[in-house]
Amino acid sequence: MKTLLVPVALHDGLGSVLETTLLAARRFGSLIEGVSLRPALAEYVPVDMVGGMTWLRDEEADRAEAEEAGERFVAFLEGHGVPRHARDGRCIPEKIAESSARFRWRQDVPAGDAFLGQYARLFSMTIVGRPGSEDGSPRMSTFETALFEGGRPILLAPPTPPKSLGESIVIAWNGSTETARAVAFAMPFLRTAGRILVLTVEGGMVPGPSAEDLARALACEGVDAAHKALPADRRTPGETFLAEAADFGCDLLIKGAYTQSRLRQMIFGGPTSHLLAYADLPVLMAH
Repeated sequence: MKTLLVPVALHDGLGSVLETTLLAARRFGSLIEGVSLRPALAEYVPVDMVGGMTWLRDEEADRAEAEEAGERFVAFLEGHGVPRHARDGRCIPEKIAESSARFRWRQDVPAGDAFLGQYARLFSMTIVGRPGSEDGSPRMSTFETALFEGGRPILLAPPTPPKSLGESIVIAWNGSTETARAVAFAMPFLRTAGRILVLTVEGGMVPGPSAEDLARALACEGVDAAHKALPADRRTPGETFLAEAADFGCDLLIKGAYTQSRLRQMIFGGPTSHLLAYADLPVLMAH
């Protein structure tokens, strides 16, 4: 987790995104790169559905908002004593292991989410805010672009800034390929965690290894993890994962995203949709 990408935009979750990023960067001595995130000019807002009138986005307003978001990013990290890394500075391999957290800011990026999906492929992890439907919430398109196009894990920052990250970890295991990839990406966290629980819920599994199987596999990697299989009850698997995580004192939940299709989850619901709506702790996801 030596390189962290942070798409920066003005939204209500920005403070939590920055706090979550700082916790991760200090844990691994990471280079944080912030990039300005603003909608593409092709996006528009319909005003009069009968008359067909639209308002085009104000390019100057978007640029001003991006500059303000960048200033907040820089001010936050400098205020917490994180040094700036030169934009053209090289990451020297022999120095990476002992380096401390540092940051750089990149504003000269294309508008729209397409760039984010491509650029995220270069980083260990992308950190975004938990999306929501309310005005001022982080955008769902940002999360989904990084998740589906980046090929790397996503760290979902909760609405309220966390106090710790990766000390007590719950793996929301369902036997799937997606969750197996999330676990593989999360190994730097797992190797430094104090406590780990592999949790399964009856009715939330796909054909695949059990929680005990995964715990045994992690032991071969030098990672000690407890395991727990819960019977089905009135709660959905997503509700159970969050409730058990709270009881465990979890400060990082690991979960594969969209084991069921995105469309099916939009219609019928599912654990990923539930976590995106209600998770109040950091969640590491991969697809």
